[in-house]
Amino acid sequence: MAKGNKHFLSVGEFAKLSRTTKATLWHYDKIGLLSPVSRGEDSKYRYYRSEQTTTVHFIRTFQLLGMSLEEIKNLKTTLNPKTAEKFFMRQLETINMKIDEMVRTKKLILTLKKSMESVANINEKEITAQYMPEEAIILGGLNDYSRGRDGYDALLSFYHEMSKQHTEVDLNYSVWGILSKESILREDYVHPDRLYFYNPDGHDRKPAALYAIGYNRSWYGEGGELYKRLLAYIEKNGYEICGDFYEEHPLNEICIGDANNYLMRVMVPIRKKRGKKTVKSAKK
Repeated sequence: MAKGNKHFLSVGEFAKLSRTTKATLWHYDKIGLLSPVSRGEDSKYRYYRSEQTTTVHFIRTFQLLGMSLEEIKNLKTTLNPKTAEKFFMRQLETINMKIDEMVRTKKLILTLKKSMESVANINEKEITAQYMPEEAIILGGLNDYSRGRDGYDALLSFYHEMSKQHTEVDLNYSVWGILSKESILREDYVHPDRLYFYNPDGHDRKPAALYAIGYNRSWYGEGGELYKRLLAYIEKNGYEICGDFYEEHPLNEICIGDANNYLMRVMVPIRKKRGKKTVKSAKK
C-alpha cells in the first residue's frame, strides 16, 4: 500500500491524530488490541485509517475506569448492541458512585484545610474574645460514662450512632468534644458531654456568638490548664459564660509528629455581665 495514499496514515501520523505515541500503538498491535489496516511488504511500515481513532478513545476511556488492557481487549471482542447498553449502564453507576465519593472527599479536605488555616496567625499564649459565625456540625447524643465507661467507649458509641443515623455522611472527619459549664466548674476536663465534627452538610449548628478562645500545646484530654486560664480571663474581663465549651485540636497527628505538641483550641460563648443600669432598663 502506497505510503502517500490519502486514505491511510502512517504510524506517526496516526499517533499524532489520536494523541498517543508510536510506542503505544506498537504495543496495542503486539497484544492484538488495535492493529493497522495495512502493512508494508516487509511489515516494517504500518498504516491506519482515521476512523480507528474511535478505538483509541475506547481504550483510553476504559483505562480511566481502571480496566487493564487485557480486560479491554476481552470487552472489545464480546460487546454487541444488546450487551453494550447494559455494560455502559453499569459503568455509569460506577462513575456516579465515584463522583459522589470524590465530592465527599473534597468537602473533607476543604474542612481540614479550613481548620489548619484558622490557626495560621494566632498568638498561642493569648486568650481573646472574638465573634465567630455559625458553623454546620454533626452532633452526637449525650455520652454515657456509667459503669466505668470512658472516652474510648464514648467515641465508639458516637461512631456507631453516626453510622446508623447518617448513612450518607463521610465519617472520616476529626471528632471533637463539647463540655458543659458544669463539667468545667467541677474540673472534669476529660469527659466530653457530647461529641461532634464539622461537616458542611451537617444539620446541627455551632452557634454564632462572641467566644472566649484560648490555645494550648498538649495531648488529647490534657487541657486543664487552658480551661483555668479561660475561666480567669472571663472573670477578669467582666464576661459570663452563656454556652458550652468546644474543645478541638486543629493541628494534630495529620501535620504534627510529636503528640505532646498538638495544638488544642477551646472556645466558649460569652457575653458581658449585665450591670445595674442594664437591669433597670430591662425592667422598664
